[in-house]
Formats: sequence, C-alpha cells, structure tokens
Amino acid sequence: MKSVVIQQPEQLVIEERPLPEPQAGEVRVRVVSAGICGSDVHIFRGHNPFAKYPRVIGHEFFGLIDAAGEGVDPARLGERVVIDPVVSCGHCYPCSVGRPNVCTSLQVIGVHRDGGFSEYACAPAGNAYQVPDSIPDREATMIEPFSIAANICAQLRPTEQDVALVYGAGPMGLTVIQVLRGVYGVKQIIVTDRIPERLAMAQENGADRTIHNGETDLAAALQAQAIRPTLIVDAACHPSILPEAIAIASPAARIGIMGFSAEPCTINQQAITGKELSIFSSRLNSVRFPQVISWMTEQRIRPEKLITHAFVLHHVTDALTLFEQNQKTCCKVLLTFSD
Repeated sequence: MKSVVIQQPEQLVIEERPLPEPQAGEVRVRVVSAGICGSDVHIFRGHNPFAKYPRVIGHEFFGLIDAAGEGVDPARLGERVVIDPVVSCGHCYPCSVGRPNVCTSLQVIGVHRDGGFSEYACAPAGNAYQVPDSIPDREATMIEPFSIAANICAQLRPTEQDVALVYGAGPMGLTVIQVLRGVYGVKQIIVTDRIPERLAMAQENGADRTIHNGETDLAAALQAQAIRPTLIVDAACHPSILPEAIAIASPAARIGIMGFSAEPCTINQQAITGKELSIFSSRLNSVRFPQVISWMTEQRIRPEKLITHAFVLHHVTDALTLFEQNQKTCCKVLLTFSD
C-alpha cells in the first residue's frame, strides 16, 4: 500500500508499505478520503511538539472496514466509518470524568501513531463510528473537524440570547459559526479576521456581521455599536487575542480558546474577576462523533460549504502547499484514494 510519510521535518515521501494487520480490538480501514488540517502542515514543517518521526500523518479520515482483529464483530466488515483520532487509556482521572481528549497517556492517530494519509489504516474498533448512507463520503470526512467545534461549544453552552464573537474565519472558526447558528440557534454572530475572502466565507457560513481587524479597531467598532459579546471563541490562537477578548467581553461572558500557542500573553486578573468571566480551553474532542453524525444526518450543519479543493494521493505535496499558502480561496482540502 502507499502511505504519505514525513520522514523528518520537510521530508515527505509516498512510501510503499506492507498492508497492516489489525491487532486485537482493532479494525483496518480502506481509506476513501482524508482531510488536511493545520496540524498536518505543522508536522510536515517540524512545528508540532507532539509528533515523532517518521510519521504517517492524517487524523481526519473516512473509509470502509475491510478487516477485523480478534474480538471485533466480523459483521462490521464493509461498514462505512469515520475514525476518532483520540486514543485514551480509559482509567486515568481525565478519562474517568469524561475527558479522554486529555488522557494522561493520550495518543492521537496521525500524530503519536500512524494516521490516515494511507491507502489502509488501523484503529481501535471503538474509534470507528458508522456513517449513515445519507451522509456522502466527502462530507463524512468532515466529521472530525466539526467534532472540534462540538467540543468547545459543549463547554461554552451557547444560547439563543448570546451575542457571539468568533476570532478567525479559517476552518476551525467556520465550523464553530455553523454549529452556533445551526445547532444552538445563536442569533447574533460576529466574526473578525484579517483576510477579506475569509470574512466572505464567514458570512456564507452564517455570520451576521464581519469586522476586518487589520483595518478596523475591533474594540472601538464594537463599542460604537454598544455591543458586548457574551460568548467569545478564539479560533485564531494568537497571544494578543485573549487579553483583548477579556477587555471587550460582557460581564458573565464565556471565552473559549481553541488550538495551541506557545507564546506568552499578559492578562489582567481584575478584568476577569470583576466581570466573573469563565474561560475554557479545548483540545481535540471528547467523544463528540455521535453528536456530529446526528447533526449532519439532520442537516443542521453543512460540511460541503467548507470543502474547496480535492487532490489525489500523489499530489499530496501540492495539497499541503495550497492549504498552507492560499488562505484567500482555500478552506478545507481533501485527499482522495483509489479503490
């Protein structure tokens, strides 16, 4: 089989590897399509602190079960499935309180262990969720990205009366916008970004208002309209965002942080406590796949709106480059695999 392997940072090869055999409790998936995420690019560039090399990247993938390991019901053969990349121990403190995404021995498929940019991939059977026939293959590949939005929203608990502000109109921000509007019924969604084309994407995905914070002072623009956000999501992950979010938030607001930034930022404790703000962080997802599959089945979210490009496996370098460099017209890029 052919696999996309990052041998070392900046060293990508399409390698011929033996067909993997599923271990006890695992299934083997014939991959149909896989999505490119920023973390895949970070591993390629050597900027992901959790990755070990060589590594088959890819944690967003969909396919068909074609082999089952010992202890797995053989009736699952042929199932259309999407893989949750979170592999946890099941017994540490985070796991015991329903937070397997921060398990003390967490492994992420495509980061700590080989992933789905391969013609075949193995995963724990419990991580393989059956996809209804009503969800097309391309959209099924988007279940994992939407699980990230599901996870932060589960913590923030949006309501119809919230005034939401989303920083960043990239793939993460756009999934959050769709979930806020389509699932939680939030009636006021403001999005800020520095790329006009991304702001246009935000409007297409449900934003009511957009603000170009490279040209306009965001705090001043909100103050002029007497807007004080009650729910803020940082989907851009720049160290300057959290201090600003704290300053512009309404009293009793909730702030959610997605992603990683190693850069320090300075925040004002009085501003947090004086407004009794709640600040949440979110990593990956904590068993949100069934929830997202339900949303897609009910057409409460529209994953096809985010898919802008698709490449065959042999053009993976072109796909990664496009995703990394073309933020004006590129949102979600898929890799497709031959039968």
